[in-house]
Amino acid sequence: MFSQKRVFEIIEKGQADDRASRYCDIFLFSLIVLNLLAVCLETIDSLHTQYRTVFTLIELISVSIFSIEYALRIWSCAAAPDGKHKGAAAKRFGYIFSFTGIIDLLAILPSIIPLLLGGVDLRWLRILRLMRLLKFSHYSSALEDLISAVRHESRSFAATLYLLVLALLISSALIYVAEQDVQPDHFGSIPQAMWWTVVTLTTVGYGDIVPHTVAGKFIATLTALMGVCVVALLTGIVATGFTNQVTMRRHRLEAEISSALTDGVITSDERKKIDDLRQRLNIAEEDAVAIIGYLQRKNDQK
Repeated sequence: MFSQKRVFEIIEKGQADDRASRYCDIFLFSLIVLNLLAVCLETIDSLHTQYRTVFTLIELISVSIFSIEYALRIWSCAAAPDGKHKGAAAKRFGYIFSFTGIIDLLAILPSIIPLLLGGVDLRWLRILRLMRLLKFSHYSSALEDLISAVRHESRSFAATLYLLVLALLISSALIYVAEQDVQPDHFGSIPQAMWWTVVTLTTVGYGDIVPHTVAGKFIATLTALMGVCVVALLTGIVATGFTNQVTMRRHRLEAEISSALTDGVITSDERKKIDDLRQRLNIAEEDAVAIIGYLQRKNDQK
């Protein structure tokens, strides 16, 4: 029997020297990809009719494995290292209501819902099964980094969204006044004009609705320019947030390494703690080695 700690190490993101954990990652990664392919191909009626049994078998096996994985994660997360010294129950509830915990639950719900509710539109269930794509969050922190970046830049993000809403309302009102008599079907009201404004502000420009009057074309030009500015602002805010996240992770690792180097030597226990933190922060081993070397040289110069 594996201990809680060993099960936790295996089903979490694998370390380079842990073969069982790496194999587990590869297996689950491949199973997620297979599920996504099956969900997409299943929407082709001819393939669904011809290979219905195969698709059903893939779904049964997958949901069984994902359910076992979910149960093991709840059981083994009690052994997760935690600097706040939480109890087993707190760690389990923390996982269940975490982003990855909710995604793991959503991965199995589409197969459980028909058993509980009966006549459910299967097309919606197929779409819900695509939520398994988010299980890749166990191996990549991209989504969490995006959410964290937006959260840390929330004030700047909110200010830019305010400008976007302001531009949307003003532009919709102006184009309504300029074009309502010429194109009442498209610009007969401000809410109708908002579709054109949204498309123009986001620089998509489908071309299905275009202004005909001189005033309308002038307003369209200003709206397009405003859209470029707003999109550039939002892109810059998110990019800055991502950069700050990377910097903060490096600072956390540097602080841990500096603490370990206070006596001039990094013990095996300290090195393991540093390596665990490095993997949780998704920092490359080469970067960690470079940070250790830099801090050691800095200490030697003192």
